[in-house]
Amino acid sequence: MHILLVEDDLELGAELQRALMSRGFTSEWVRQIKDADAFVQDHSEFPYVCVLLDLGLPDGQGMDLLRRWRARGESVPVIVLTARDAVESRVLGLDAGADDYLIKPVAVEEIASRIRAVARRAAGQAAAIWTVGCLQIDPEKREVRVDGRHVALSPKEFLIVFELARQSGKVVPKHRIAQAIAPLGQPMDFGALEFHIHNLRRKLGEDCVRTVRGVGYCIAE
Repeated sequence: MHILLVEDDLELGAELQRALMSRGFTSEWVRQIKDADAFVQDHSEFPYVCVLLDLGLPDGQGMDLLRRWRARGESVPVIVLTARDAVESRVLGLDAGADDYLIKPVAVEEIASRIRAVARRAAGQAAAIWTVGCLQIDPEKREVRVDGRHVALSPKEFLIVFELARQSGKVVPKHRIAQAIAPLGQPMDFGALEFHIHNLRRKLGEDCVRTVRGVGYCIAE
């Protein structure tokens, strides 16, 4: 899962990035509102699962940024991560459009769990084990089953399945899948992507991943 971390504290930001990476999350880290806003406006090209948003930032208030995002229809899930623990602050944050509100200090295990929870809700899934078509997907363990049978996938193959499942019911463009596999580096070229899709069909079943010519792929319902 790829997230946007908005945190101005250098020590805390670096620590969060390292800790989340050790738990399977990649992240883009910015320290100012203007940079966070630029990334979210380009969300169509950067598939973030969610934003971790601090409220006190050098160039403004994270709460104001959150309100602007929601006012213009930005639907990316947002978890507020702040030291402001008053009930009024929590209510304001949630009413402004936050999907969750965490008070510092907080254990990284809880942050990871909250990220998985907002990702699950955004994908329209009710349980920790996602069900899409014949697939059962465990985002925490990074495991996939087909009709209850465990299937061994490579890390890149799992990321492809997760991105397709995250947008279940939609055709996911090839460039979005390529970026989801390598969110912090050069996107995978389409030839390599097609090779991984071929392997996924061999492992999951020929009809599991559908091709929509000229557009991309989707998981067959």
